[in-house]
Amino acid sequence: MKVSALIPAKGFTNAKQRLSPLLGVVERELLAEAMLRDVLDQAVLTEGLDGLYIVTGDSRVSEIASFLGVHVIREESERGETEAVVFALSRMGELGMHGALVLPADIPLVRASDIELLLEQISGYDRNIPFALLTPSHDRMGTNALLLSPPDVIKLRFGYDSFSYHLGQVAAAGLPTRVLENEMIALDIDEPKDLERFLEIVIRVRDSCSPDEHDNRARARIAPNTYETALRMGLVRALENPNRSGRL
Repeated sequence: MKVSALIPAKGFTNAKQRLSPLLGVVERELLAEAMLRDVLDQAVLTEGLDGLYIVTGDSRVSEIASFLGVHVIREESERGETEAVVFALSRMGELGMHGALVLPADIPLVRASDIELLLEQISGYDRNIPFALLTPSHDRMGTNALLLSPPDVIKLRFGYDSFSYHLGQVAAAGLPTRVLENEMIALDIDEPKDLERFLEIVIRVRDSCSPDEHDNRARARIAPNTYETALRMGLVRALENPNRSGRL
């Protein structure tokens, strides 16, 4: 079955306000852009996607996506995530797409291999039979991946406790419950504790590499833009040396 990915993304101005106890306005904007770049970079590398789309009402986001060859579905103005996704999926359905994979723009740990693992779950599936698969956020309150065929197979509602809502919609549609846990997809960064968890995972991956690949291959394969941004902000040093800084 042919599946296209959709990433909803807001502009970076006033982004990630729940990180304000830790980061200033400019830092949050830089972090939001870095996360989007990491997600897009891995989505572009993913094998098995029929297309890659982003829905946004922001010119800067559109510019970044277009440069990477990502199809932009432009909103006239930024709306909520649910409205943006429903609008974009409708447009994608009009283009004759049979399956859609919805991913957030703030899961910088995601790798192409993680997305490919999701696509394997629907590979060879009869497109005439409805299908839905969910990947929850790390706290199981959010939905960090939705693989749907057709794209409007269930009603959507993102935000607080969306995972339970989407499970309920799957049941209401008479579909089997399909949930695929994935650590790299599960971590969306909204709060300081999420950023701390992100840095812990990156450092763990880096420490698992041999010394000769420590600074190159390890960084290259896991959230390089977000990690380097956090490094420039001093957040990595704060985590590794908690007694020297009160940032984390």
